Parts: sequence; C-alpha cells; structure tokens
Amino acid sequence: MPKPPALVVDDYASMRSVVIEVLKRAGFTEIYQAGNGQSALAKVLEHPKIGLIVSDWYMPTMDGLDMLRALKANRQTAHIPVLMITAEGQRENVLDAMQSGAAGYIVKPFAPSELQKRLESMFP
Repeated sequence: MPKPPALVVDDYASMRSVVIEVLKRAGFTEIYQAGNGQSALAKVLEHPKIGLIVSDWYMPTMDGLDMLRALKANRQTAHIPVLMITAEGQRENVLDAMQSGAAGYIVKPFAPSELQKRLESMFP
C-alpha cells in the first residue's frame, strides 16, 4: 500500500534532511517541508492529502505543540497523525504532546533507525 504524503516541520534544514532521508527509506515518496508550525499549517491546507506530520517541538513563529493543537482543533486536519521530535524528554512535555493528540514522541538525539521503526509501525 502506498504511503501518504508527509510533511516534515523543523526550523533547521539539516534536521529536515535527516528526517526526509528516513521517510524515503521507510517508503514515503511525496514529502513536503516547513520551517515552523505556521507555515506547516499553510502547507497542510495547500496539500490536503498529507497523511503524516513529523514535527520538531521548539521553533520560532509557532512551535510544534501549538501547531499540533491547531491541527487537532480543525475538523479537516484532526485525523493527521503527528509525530513529535524534540530535545526535551521531560515527562510533562510528553504528557502535553500526547494529551494534545500526538501520535508519538521521539527525543533527540535519536538514531535514524529508531525513527524508521516508529514510521514502519505506524504505516506498515
């Protein structure tokens, strides 16, 4: 089964590149990118078939948690699974993300294989 289009959201281009490579290895072929939550929300509206968002937590303009909450509050985007990636492994952040509707949470630094396994479990 083909993988849905994916969106990678991170303010660092180098991190977006790492995540995009892992997505490609996991079989994703249509991949978009955004540098913050606000531009990510615009991309989702531009490309309504996006079926996965991999997002950093801390970004300028709009962070990943605010983006996640905005996505989940919108009937048209609430179904999109969002995988959060952050350097913050604090328990309250994990709880915030999960209670806000995140599909999962990965703490930086992470091995690309860890992200790939997570993606393959979400999209077999």
